[in-house]
Parts: sequence; structure tokens; C-alpha cells
Amino acid sequence: MSRHVHQKPVPQRRQCDIIRKRNLPNSSTTRNEDTHMPGKFEIKKAKNGQFFFHLMASNGEIILASEQYKAKPSCKNGIASVQRNAGNDARYERKTGKSGKFFFVLKAGNHEIIGNSEQYDTEKNRDKGIESVKKNAPDAKVVDLTAATARTSAASA
Repeated sequence: MSRHVHQKPVPQRRQCDIIRKRNLPNSSTTRNEDTHMPGKFEIKKAKNGQFFFHLMASNGEIILASEQYKAKPSCKNGIASVQRNAGNDARYERKTGKSGKFFFVLKAGNHEIIGNSEQYDTEKNRDKGIESVKKNAPDAKVVDLTAATARTSAASA
């Protein structure tokens, strides 16, 4: 005589359950690849007292660096210009340095340089850098690191 062991049926996973799981913020299975954390602009002050900004990707890498500005409002205007021009591919000038490395500059409508990239080993990586600026700049928040420095300096004086 053989004995039959009754097992509970295994519930079938529905497609909607899988999608819901993927979109949970702390899901341990699959991340939603469409989720994008925008980068940020950091305003800093150089030792010579002038202001500049870096556009930081969500991974903390600097993807665009500005020229120096004498006044903070001018620096903020530079950030606004990057945000306006970042999506326009014609504003990027793709270049090769004397060392053979690749970089790009972002120019405003008046052809003034508003940001420079780092140097890349390949054209492909330079182009990825441009895409990163296009993706991060428009919605990036602005973090003024000079305000924290000023408070720290005043407190220690």
C-alpha cells in the first residue's frame, strides 16, 4: 500500500506581484532601473575668495566643473545656465587634449564656456559624461557649501 502525501499547492506569482516587488524602495530582489536620483550642484569658495560650482552625479563623481566667479550670484547664474543648456546637444564641444585624452565643454547660447568635464581615456566615456550632465543637470538641487563654511568660520572666530 502506498501512501499519498498531500502537499499544499504552491501559489503562483502573478505579474502584478512581481512588478509591485520591483518598485518597492527596499526590495531585496530587483531594483527599478527607471528610478533616478538626480545629481546636485555644489557651490564652493576657492582660496582666492572666488566662487565656483561642481555638478555631481548621484554616485558622487564630479561631472562638470565651472569657471571661477567673483560673486556668488554670478555663480548661481552659471548653474541656471547649465540647467537651461544641458539638454541641448549642440551646446557641447567635444575635444581632445594635448595628452590625447578626451573631454568636453558646455557652452551657453552666447558661446561662453559654463562648464568643463574631467579628462576621459576614451571618446565613449566622454560621451557618457555628456549624457550624465544631460540627465543630472536639469533637476539637480543646489547645495551652497559656502554658507556652512561661513558659519563655521564665524563660530571659531
